[in-house]
Amino acid sequence: MAFPVDLRRCQVLGLAGTAFLALGGETAGALPVEDLLAPSSVQAAFGLVGVYFGVVLLVAAWLLLGRLVRGAEPPTPRRLLLVLAVWAAPLLLAPPLFSRDVYSYLAQGAMVDAHMDVYTSGPAQLGGPLADEVAPVWQNTAAPYGPAFMGVASLLSGLTRGELPAGLLGMRLVALLGVGLMAAALPRLARHSGADPAAALWLGALNPLVLLHLVAGAHNDAIMLGLLGLGLVAALGRWPVLGAVLVTLAALVKAPAALGLLAVVVVQARNGRSPVRATLTTAIASGATTVAATAVAGTGYGWIRALDTPVSPHNWALSSLLGRATGALLEHLGSDLAPLAVPAWHLLGLALTAVTVLLIWVRLRPRPVYALGLSLAAVAAFGPAIRPWYAIWGLFLIAAAAPSTSVRHRVAAVTGVLALAVLPSGGPADAGQLVLAVSGGVLGVVVLWQAHQAAQAPAVGRTA
Repeated sequence: MAFPVDLRRCQVLGLAGTAFLALGGETAGALPVEDLLAPSSVQAAFGLVGVYFGVVLLVAAWLLLGRLVRGAEPPTPRRLLLVLAVWAAPLLLAPPLFSRDVYSYLAQGAMVDAHMDVYTSGPAQLGGPLADEVAPVWQNTAAPYGPAFMGVASLLSGLTRGELPAGLLGMRLVALLGVGLMAAALPRLARHSGADPAAALWLGALNPLVLLHLVAGAHNDAIMLGLLGLGLVAALGRWPVLGAVLVTLAALVKAPAALGLLAVVVVQARNGRSPVRATLTTAIASGATTVAATAVAGTGYGWIRALDTPVSPHNWALSSLLGRATGALLEHLGSDLAPLAVPAWHLLGLALTAVTVLLIWVRLRPRPVYALGLSLAAVAAFGPAIRPWYAIWGLFLIAAAAPSTSVRHRVAAVTGVLALAVLPSGGPADAGQLVLAVSGGVLGVVVLWQAHQAAQAPAVGRTA
């Protein structure tokens, strides 16, 4: 007997999941330093269990919603957008979850507002209570973000006058705006790509990773992807200059979006414009946008130099893991080459990324949205740093243009794994925290199983 599924049931189950996330985050999230609790405290333990209980409920609601989307009478995109709004609502006022990056954004915005160079100095140069919120590993690291985002962060700093609660809310609203733009772009991109708009929204906007990291984590990847999606919509709608402007603004938030300019050129060529003219038009529009955005933000062009901002030494990107393993082996063997292992693997990873992206575009040039999605996935997978929310870069566009249900199934499986990959505090896990996290997840599975059994019982009784 299948578990009965309807849209309201999915909506309520997902709402319960995000509500538990918000409640658990009050004691186990990426809280301001003055509110941080010892991981061993009872409140933090209950919060961690509650967060992972909520994650399991949210993932279950999303998978059940996927059954509806693939069913005979799928919900309309408008009804799916309502589900997204309901699921996101409890997270609006929740503390930051799964990362402390939002505190870096606020500190860097305050630096720009104070006319400090964020591309040569880290938040430690700012000093004060706002800088104290930034994770120690990033205290002396220059900003890796472009002038478009730094301009937004500076504006927000001026509006909130450095007040932390207002700043956190402001950054979350910026992230919600980005998610809204993503949701607006997805159905249009799906129609251009011959895909199902409802399925695109389910995979690309209602995805748990979007809620956990773009909404709850307030990452600037949301506004990057929102602008990128709108730029592609404009280019596909035969407004290539507007498309180039929007994609460039996305790249001036985070650099990987610059690959979208290649899609803008390909779309123009596909519509009959010569490749040379398409390239020139895109380059001029992009250059003018870059100059204008940099002038408005007032940051100067140091962001170009900051593109090689060092990554966390303990990140778990494939090239970093292989580099550390190789370095440890060389050190054990007494080789002087050990310090070169990580940079060498990072360089190899970048070369592999370039080759992969080239092959993708050679093979899939007639399908620019899908090619761009796969390219961004390759950048995330083989780059020198990776976080769970980086997977959303490619996922967003793959959702809009996936050629088959099997591709969506594989992406959904990756989502389920990555949704459980980071602690709500954003810090490293110890054995006790892992036990609590697993306990919360198991509790969620048990509750769902009991609900399944309870739903079956009346049906069995009627049959008897």
